Amino acid sequence: MARRTDANALPRTPLSKERVMRAALALADAEGIEALSMRRLAKELGVEAMSLYNHVAHKDEILGGITDLVASEVDLPSDASDWRTAMRRNAISARDVLLRHRWATSLWMRQGGGPARLRNGDWMLRTLREAGFSKDLIYHGFHILESYVLGYTLQQLNFPYKGEELAGIATTFLQQLPADAYPDLVEHIRQHLEPHDEETGGFELGLDLILDGLERARETA
Repeated sequence: MARRTDANALPRTPLSKERVMRAALALADAEGIEALSMRRLAKELGVEAMSLYNHVAHKDEILGGITDLVASEVDLPSDASDWRTAMRRNAISARDVLLRHRWATSLWMRQGGGPARLRNGDWMLRTLREAGFSKDLIYHGFHILESYVLGYTLQQLNFPYKGEELAGIATTFLQQLPADAYPDLVEHIRQHLEPHDEETGGFELGLDLILDGLERARETA
């Protein structure tokens, strides 16, 4: 007897490296990088774990691939009026992207550079070179900007207290801290109880200080 087939069944989407990477990215975003394993990824794709090895060599290749997918979302401005505007937009975009993919900052320096990471680095170096920076300033400026974006974002993602919880901890700390012994620290903690644009204000202030410093260094070099 002939086997019946469902004429209305949709054709199964073939497995591909792109599909594997996109599924891995979605899983990491939804549940964190700790949830990403070959077995779990295969389950999400509806295949056996061994099928993944037809498209990727190992888990590290997946980690590098999804980190590069994140990097591909970073803006590399080609229409900015000057180097400072371009670098500012790039840094803000990179931070926004890393905040969307909260797991990616911890992998950024551990995974080798894929095409998107390489394009981003080359764009930053070229932008500084075309703006007339010296070789030394290009070298240091590149690392300072990248370290600032990664470090600030990593601290923001890992700071354990926000909102009302932070206000409660600050209030308790103020009650225990002698103001006459630590007057400036007390004043700083009180500022935590005042409204601030914590999401962007501090980051953009620090970024502007770095860019201003690079501009002064360029002019005096």
